Amino acid sequence: MSIWWSLHLRREAASVPLARRFLLGTMETAGVDPDISFDLSVALSEACANAVEHGGERSGLVERGDAGPGRPLADSHADSDSGQYRVTAYLDGEMCRIEVSDSGPGFPARCALPPAAPVPCVAESGRGLDLIEQLADHVQFGNRPGRGAVVSFDKVLKWREGALLMV
Repeated sequence: MSIWWSLHLRREAASVPLARRFLLGTMETAGVDPDISFDLSVALSEACANAVEHGGERSGLVERGDAGPGRPLADSHADSDSGQYRVTAYLDGEMCRIEVSDSGPGFPARCALPPAAPVPCVAESGRGLDLIEQLADHVQFGNRPGRGAVVSFDKVLKWREGALLMV
């Protein structure tokens, strides 16, 4: 059996714990190990917080209904609205995949550093992305041209004894 769900949330701070509780409730009901559930919920919270903080309007985007002669109309997808972002979670077999997408300007180009020369993170910005990388098994950060940023991460699931979805 598999479970998937998708939420369209407002870019408001109150949406972050809502998404986290939704994920935790799904994992609890399915019988996922609490430590795995906690790791994924923290990673989801960080990704949602980034979407709330940075997932706003892109320059040059005209909101629906504001397009005049010669002005582009914004994409009709719900997550293209700068006031929203989307969270999608897939629990399938022994894997959970979570994606958080927004309609902001996207991620800036990351500086490429040689692996032998790690630089300690002293800036406040970017710590959430590092935390997501540490909590998940596989992470991708990307930009959807003209449509914002997407963070997706996977984690192998462990199950409690007698779990509903245990493979």
